[in-house]
Amino acid sequence: MSLIDNVKATLKSKDTEGPFELYVTRTPGYLWACLFKWLGVHPIAVTLMSIVIGAASGWFFYSNQLEQNLIGMGLLIWANWYDCADGQLARMTNKRTLIGRILDGFCGDVWFFSIYFFICLRTQSYEIPFTNMQWGVFIWLLGAWAGLRCHGRQCAIGDYYRNIHLYYLLGKSKAELDSSDKIREEMRQLKWKSKDWFNKLYLYFYARYTGSQEDQVKAFHIMKKSLEEKYGEQLPEQMREDFCKYSKKLMPLTNILTFDTRAIVMFLSLGFDVPWLYFVFESVVLEALRFYMIRKHEELCARITQQYV
Repeated sequence: MSLIDNVKATLKSKDTEGPFELYVTRTPGYLWACLFKWLGVHPIAVTLMSIVIGAASGWFFYSNQLEQNLIGMGLLIWANWYDCADGQLARMTNKRTLIGRILDGFCGDVWFFSIYFFICLRTQSYEIPFTNMQWGVFIWLLGAWAGLRCHGRQCAIGDYYRNIHLYYLLGKSKAELDSSDKIREEMRQLKWKSKDWFNKLYLYFYARYTGSQEDQVKAFHIMKKSLEEKYGEQLPEQMREDFCKYSKKLMPLTNILTFDTRAIVMFLSLGFDVPWLYFVFESVVLEALRFYMIRKHEELCARITQQYV
């Protein structure tokens, strides 16, 4: 098998990975995973290295010197490769753990908290376009809105739509399409004063995250519930094909909402020394894209419900 064939074998589905993700992100991640496997490095160690490297990149975005920014960009790309490699390594070595899953989900949050902090610190003395005012506290407000409100919802819905597509394409076992109600029920069965306290804490935050995804997809849950009530586990094959045919068209948008496009625009805004423009892009362009994708997906779900229920 060729290198690309080996990389594709580690993917859940080619539907959810575009050419950019395959060649620029997944392939280097796979090569790192192979090296770490040969060296006997545990996947958790790779995740921890990714967290440190990605967080360190933010410091290099504080400077307005292009050379410093390029170092930060290189570190963030490196961290993203490791973020891909840890999951691939865990599957290669069958070393999947709860703490590894938690750290992997925590990884990107640490990167971008550092990055947003240093971008805001850099930009507060810049002049707001078409005014004689400095950004000052306003860049912190814009950064908080872009990072805490927009970024989180955009990544969450992109990840959720990929898992919905995999659910109907490959089946329940191949998709991480969890229910917040089931997660909360599992959490309630665990006791704080026991060895399961860490698992309970993880389930608490995971339920909140999953709930934030579910709140954005009302028509999907109506469709899913209606189909299961009528067909049980044996959904019509034609229904699966129809859903995936149109859902596949939205998969490139989910990739735009997650890391790659976001990073490219951030790099350009830093390179041209207009760092505030990245927050505007995230708050306006990516938010508009999120609303568009939700509308199209909800229309698809309503159409499938009407046709098959």
